[in-house]
Amino acid sequence: MHTEEDCLFCRIVAGTVPSTKVFENSTTYAFKDVHPQAKVHVLVVPKKHYADVHELAESDPAELADIISVAQHIADEEYHGHFRLEFNTGEDAGQSVFHVHAHVLTGEKLEE
Repeated sequence: MHTEEDCLFCRIVAGTVPSTKVFENSTTYAFKDVHPQAKVHVLVVPKKHYADVHELAESDPAELADIISVAQHIADEEYHGHFRLEFNTGEDAGQSVFHVHAHVLTGEKLEE
């Protein structure tokens, strides 16, 4: 299992790994995905390390709500409020960075 010390997203939040910031507040950071799957593909992460969305929901449901609010803000700015929000939880579900992150996909009509 990955630790905070070797976590890519912790390093992005700390500014030691470059990213293209889209949004930031005191608890949440959002940045462009380097391999976008839609016209707008933004990752939204809590600044504090949680392994996955289940751990976040159990530990800090207010931060989970903030992530959803940030996703709405991004969609409002980029594509009249419509968006897809995706969390991958666990390796078999496609999670490759074990710091909870929401994929915000928008900017165009998305296929089913």
